[in-house]
Amino acid sequence: GASQRLTHAGVEQAKRDARLLLGQAFSTPGERFFGREDERLDASTQAVFEKLVDRRCAREPVSRILGARGFWTLDLEITSASLDPRPDSESLVESVLDLVSPRAAPLRVLDLGTGTGCLLLSVLAEFPLSTGVGIDISSDCVALATRNASANGIVGRARFQCGDWSDGINDIFDVIMCNPPYIPTAEIPTLAPEVAVYEPVKALDGGADGLDCYRRLSFQFSKIMAKNSHIFLEIGRGQRAAVTAIMDAAGLQTVGAKPDLAGHDRCLIIKRRPSRC
Repeated sequence: GASQRLTHAGVEQAKRDARLLLGQAFSTPGERFFGREDERLDASTQAVFEKLVDRRCAREPVSRILGARGFWTLDLEITSASLDPRPDSESLVESVLDLVSPRAAPLRVLDLGTGTGCLLLSVLAEFPLSTGVGIDISSDCVALATRNASANGIVGRARFQCGDWSDGINDIFDVIMCNPPYIPTAEIPTLAPEVAVYEPVKALDGGADGLDCYRRLSFQFSKIMAKNSHIFLEIGRGQRAAVTAIMDAAGLQTVGAKPDLAGHDRCLIIKRRPSRC
Protein backbone atom coordinates (compact mmCIF):
# COMPACT_ATOMS: atom_id res chain seq x y z
CA GLY A 1 0.00 0.00 0.00
CA ALA A 2 0.89 3.66 0.03
CA SER A 3 2.28 3.59 3.57
CA GLN A 4 4.61 0.72 2.66
CA ARG A 5 5.90 2.63 -0.36
CA LEU A 6 6.51 5.68 1.80
CA THR A 7 8.28 3.63 4.47
CA HIS A 8 10.52 2.08 1.82
CA ALA A 9 11.36 5.59 0.59
CA GLY A 10 12.57 6.56 4.06
CA VAL A 11 9.53 8.55 5.18
CA GLU A 12 9.30 8.36 8.97
CA GLN A 13 5.58 8.94 9.54
CA ALA A 14 4.36 6.97 6.56
CA LYS A 15 0.83 6.17 7.76
CA ARG A 16 0.13 9.72 8.80
CA ASP A 17 1.44 11.09 5.52
CA ALA A 18 -0.54 8.57 3.47
CA ARG A 19 -3.71 9.63 5.26
CA LEU A 20 -3.01 13.33 4.62
CA LEU A 21 -2.32 12.68 0.95
CA LEU A 22 -5.49 10.62 0.64
CA GLY A 23 -7.38 13.54 2.12
CA GLN A 24 -5.86 15.78 -0.53
CA ALA A 25 -6.91 13.35 -3.27
CA PHE A 26 -10.46 13.33 -1.89
CA SER A 27 -10.39 17.05 -1.09
CA THR A 28 -11.45 15.91 2.39
CA PRO A 29 -9.58 16.31 5.69
CA GLY A 30 -7.88 13.04 6.62
CA GLU A 31 -9.54 12.77 10.01
CA ARG A 32 -12.84 12.02 8.25
CA PHE A 33 -11.58 8.66 6.96
CA PHE A 34 -12.00 6.68 10.14
CA GLY A 35 -14.33 3.76 9.42
CA ARG A 36 -13.97 4.19 5.64
CA GLU A 37 -10.60 2.47 5.21
CA ASP A 38 -12.08 -0.42 3.18
CA GLU A 39 -13.71 1.78 0.55
CA ARG A 40 -12.28 1.46 -2.95
CA LEU A 41 -11.12 4.60 -4.74
CA ASP A 42 -12.53 5.44 -8.13
CA ALA A 43 -10.01 5.52 -10.96
CA SER A 44 -9.57 9.29 -11.09
CA THR A 45 -9.09 9.63 -7.32
CA GLN A 46 -6.68 6.69 -7.34
CA ALA A 47 -4.62 8.35 -10.07
CA VAL A 48 -4.42 11.62 -8.14
CA PHE A 49 -3.49 9.76 -4.96
CA GLU A 50 -0.71 7.82 -6.69
CA LYS A 51 0.81 11.01 -8.05
CA LEU A 52 0.78 12.56 -4.59
CA VAL A 53 2.41 9.48 -3.10
CA ASP A 54 5.05 9.59 -5.85
CA ARG A 55 5.90 13.15 -4.82
CA ARG A 56 6.21 12.17 -1.17
CA CYS A 57 8.36 9.17 -2.09
CA ALA A 58 10.68 11.71 -3.74
CA ARG A 59 10.81 13.24 -0.23
CA GLU A 60 8.83 16.35 -1.06
CA PRO A 61 7.35 17.42 2.31
CA VAL A 62 3.63 16.83 2.81
CA SER A 63 3.16 20.49 3.70
CA ARG A 64 4.56 21.52 0.33
CA ILE A 65 2.39 19.00 -1.49
CA LEU A 66 -0.67 20.30 0.33
CA GLY A 67 0.48 23.93 0.05
CA ALA A 68 -0.42 24.49 3.69
CA ARG A 69 1.08 24.33 7.16
CA GLY A 70 -0.45 24.66 10.60
CA PHE A 71 1.64 26.91 12.87
CA TRP A 72 0.67 28.01 16.38
CA THR A 73 -3.06 28.80 16.00
CA LEU A 74 -2.83 29.67 12.31
CA ASP A 75 -3.46 27.91 9.02
CA LEU A 76 -0.82 29.15 6.60
CA GLU A 77 -0.33 28.92 2.87
CA ILE A 78 3.22 27.99 1.92
CA THR A 79 4.96 28.18 -1.44
CA SER A 80 8.35 27.30 -2.88
CA ALA A 81 9.49 30.87 -2.09
CA SER A 82 9.20 30.49 1.67
CA LEU A 83 10.74 28.44 4.41
CA ASP A 84 8.33 25.78 5.66
CA PRO A 85 7.59 26.88 9.25
CA ARG A 86 8.77 24.34 11.81
CA PRO A 87 7.13 23.55 15.17
CA ASP A 88 10.49 24.37 16.80
CA SER A 89 10.06 28.00 15.73
CA GLU A 90 6.96 28.23 17.91
CA SER A 91 9.42 28.61 20.80
CA LEU A 92 9.81 32.25 19.73
CA VAL A 93 6.07 32.84 20.07
CA GLU A 94 6.05 31.05 23.43
CA SER A 95 8.93 33.24 24.60
CA VAL A 96 7.03 36.42 23.77
CA LEU A 97 3.99 35.16 25.67
CA ASP A 98 6.16 34.21 28.66
CA LEU A 99 7.79 37.62 28.85
CA VAL A 100 5.20 40.16 27.76
CA SER A 101 1.99 40.97 29.60
CA PRO A 102 -0.81 41.84 29.55
CA ARG A 103 -2.29 40.50 26.32
CA ALA A 104 -3.92 43.89 25.87
CA ALA A 105 -0.52 45.55 25.53
CA PRO A 106 -0.34 47.64 22.34
CA LEU A 107 2.95 46.22 21.11
CA ARG A 108 4.86 47.30 18.04
CA VAL A 109 6.25 44.08 16.56
CA LEU A 110 8.89 43.62 13.87
CA ASP A 111 9.57 40.32 12.10
CA LEU A 112 12.78 40.25 10.06
CA GLY A 113 12.88 37.60 7.33
CA THR A 114 9.16 37.03 7.70
CA GLY A 115 8.68 34.32 5.04
CA THR A 116 5.10 33.08 5.45
CA GLY A 117 4.50 35.68 8.16
CA CYS A 118 4.17 32.89 10.72
CA LEU A 119 5.96 34.57 13.65
CA LEU A 120 4.44 38.03 13.29
CA LEU A 121 0.92 36.77 12.67
CA SER A 122 1.07 34.32 15.58
CA VAL A 123 2.06 37.08 18.00
CA LEU A 124 -0.54 39.49 16.64
CA ALA A 125 -3.18 36.78 17.05
CA GLU A 126 -2.31 36.63 20.77
CA PHE A 127 -2.04 40.40 21.30
CA PRO A 128 -5.18 41.86 19.69
CA LEU A 129 -4.23 45.52 20.21
CA SER A 130 -0.79 45.13 18.69
CA THR A 131 0.45 45.97 15.21
CA GLY A 132 3.45 44.79 13.28
CA VAL A 133 5.67 44.89 10.24
CA GLY A 134 7.17 41.91 8.44
CA ILE A 135 10.23 42.34 6.24
CA ASP A 136 11.49 39.93 3.61
CA ILE A 137 13.96 40.27 0.77
CA SER A 138 11.63 38.19 -1.45
CA SER A 139 8.66 39.95 -3.02
CA ASP A 140 7.00 36.53 -3.39
CA CYS A 141 7.23 36.05 0.39
CA VAL A 142 5.81 39.51 1.01
CA ALA A 143 2.82 38.65 -1.16
CA LEU A 144 2.46 35.26 0.56
CA ALA A 145 2.57 36.73 4.07
CA THR A 146 0.00 39.35 3.05
CA ARG A 147 -2.34 36.58 1.89
CA ASN A 148 -1.80 34.70 5.14
CA ALA A 149 -2.63 37.80 7.17
CA SER A 150 -5.89 38.19 5.29
CA ALA A 151 -6.79 34.50 5.55
CA ASN A 152 -6.25 34.58 9.32
CA GLY A 153 -8.16 37.80 9.94
CA ILE A 154 -5.15 39.94 10.84
CA VAL A 155 -4.91 42.03 7.69
CA GLY A 156 -5.60 45.38 9.37
CA ARG A 157 -2.77 45.08 11.91
CA ALA A 158 0.04 43.55 9.86
CA ARG A 159 2.01 45.17 7.08
CA PHE A 160 4.58 43.39 4.93
CA GLN A 161 7.26 44.96 2.76
CA CYS A 162 10.42 44.09 0.87
CA GLY A 163 13.71 44.87 2.52
CA ASP A 164 17.21 43.68 3.36
CA TRP A 165 16.88 42.96 7.07
CA SER A 166 16.29 46.29 8.83
CA ASP A 167 17.93 48.53 6.22
CA GLY A 168 15.71 51.56 5.72
CA ILE A 169 13.60 50.92 8.83
CA ASN A 170 13.33 54.15 10.81
CA ASP A 171 10.75 53.10 13.41
CA ILE A 172 11.42 51.46 16.78
CA PHE A 173 9.74 48.31 18.06
CA ASP A 174 8.90 46.68 21.38
CA VAL A 175 9.27 43.12 20.11
CA ILE A 176 11.71 42.09 17.39
CA MET A 177 11.57 38.55 16.04
CA CYS A 178 13.92 36.90 13.59
CA ASN A 179 14.60 33.41 12.26
CA PRO A 180 17.65 34.00 10.04
CA PRO A 181 19.51 31.47 7.90
CA TYR A 182 21.92 29.63 10.20
CA ILE A 183 22.99 26.40 8.49
CA PRO A 184 26.71 26.31 7.59
CA THR A 185 26.97 26.22 3.80
CA ALA A 186 28.79 22.90 3.62
CA GLU A 187 26.18 21.18 5.81
CA ILE A 188 23.18 21.96 3.60
CA PRO A 189 23.68 18.98 1.21
CA THR A 190 23.87 16.62 4.21
CA LEU A 191 20.42 17.58 5.52
CA ALA A 192 17.32 15.47 4.94
CA PRO A 193 16.04 15.76 1.36
CA GLU A 194 12.89 17.47 2.63
CA VAL A 195 15.14 20.38 3.62
CA ALA A 196 18.17 20.19 1.33
CA VAL A 197 16.16 19.76 -1.87
CA TYR A 198 12.89 21.58 -1.21
CA GLU A 199 13.69 24.54 1.03
CA PRO A 200 14.90 27.79 -0.60
CA VAL A 201 18.68 27.82 -0.10
CA LYS A 202 18.65 31.54 0.67
CA ALA A 203 16.54 30.79 3.76
CA LEU A 204 19.03 28.16 5.00
CA ASP A 205 22.54 29.32 4.14
CA GLY A 206 24.21 31.11 7.04
CA GLY A 207 27.68 31.22 5.48
CA ALA A 208 30.75 29.16 6.22
CA ASP A 209 30.11 28.90 9.97
CA GLY A 210 26.36 29.58 9.92
CA LEU A 211 26.77 32.90 11.75
CA ASP A 212 26.96 35.49 8.96
CA CYS A 213 23.43 36.83 9.46
CA TYR A 214 23.85 37.14 13.22
CA ARG A 215 26.95 39.28 12.73
CA ARG A 216 25.13 41.62 10.42
CA LEU A 217 21.95 41.78 12.48
CA SER A 218 23.81 42.44 15.74
CA PHE A 219 24.74 45.95 14.67
CA GLN A 220 21.28 46.71 13.26
CA PHE A 221 19.18 45.74 16.27
CA SER A 222 20.04 48.70 18.52
CA LYS A 223 18.79 51.19 15.93
CA ILE A 224 15.28 49.75 15.93
CA MET A 225 14.84 48.91 19.63
CA ALA A 226 12.70 50.88 22.04
CA LYS A 227 14.13 51.42 25.54
CA ASN A 228 12.70 48.19 26.96
CA SER A 229 12.57 46.16 23.77
CA HIS A 230 13.33 42.47 23.57
CA ILE A 231 14.67 40.51 20.63
CA PHE A 232 13.54 36.92 20.09
CA LEU A 233 16.14 35.30 17.89
CA GLU A 234 16.10 31.74 16.55
CA ILE A 235 19.40 29.87 16.57
CA GLY A 236 20.64 26.51 15.38
CA ARG A 237 21.69 23.63 17.56
CA GLY A 238 24.88 24.39 19.50
CA GLN A 239 25.01 28.07 18.46
CA ARG A 240 24.03 29.70 21.76
CA ALA A 241 27.53 30.59 22.95
CA ALA A 242 28.69 31.94 19.58
CA VAL A 243 25.58 34.03 18.95
CA THR A 244 25.63 35.34 22.53
CA ALA A 245 29.22 36.52 22.00
CA ILE A 246 28.29 38.22 18.73
CA MET A 247 25.41 40.07 20.39
CA ASP A 248 27.56 41.00 23.39
CA ALA A 249 30.14 42.61 21.08
CA ALA A 250 27.35 44.82 19.74
CA GLY A 251 26.25 45.96 23.20
CA LEU A 252 23.37 43.51 23.56
CA GLN A 253 22.76 41.14 26.43
CA THR A 254 21.32 37.64 26.16
CA VAL A 255 19.00 37.26 29.14
CA GLY A 256 17.52 33.83 28.46
CA ALA A 257 16.93 30.99 26.06
CA LYS A 258 13.96 28.75 25.35
CA PRO A 259 14.41 25.18 24.17
CA ASP A 260 12.75 23.53 21.21
CA LEU A 261 10.79 20.28 21.30
CA ALA A 262 14.01 18.26 21.46
CA GLY A 263 15.38 20.27 24.39
CA HIS A 264 17.96 22.25 22.38
CA ASP A 265 18.29 26.02 22.86
CA ARG A 266 16.24 27.48 20.02
CA CYS A 267 15.19 31.02 20.95
CA LEU A 268 17.59 33.54 22.46
CA ILE A 269 16.00 36.42 24.37
CA ILE A 270 18.07 39.58 24.03
CA LYS A 271 17.89 43.16 25.29
CA ARG A 272 20.14 46.18 25.55
CA ARG A 273 23.03 45.83 27.94
CA PRO A 274 22.36 48.09 30.98
CA SER A 275 24.41 51.25 30.85
CA ARG A 276 27.18 51.49 33.43
CA CYS A 277 27.07 54.68 35.50
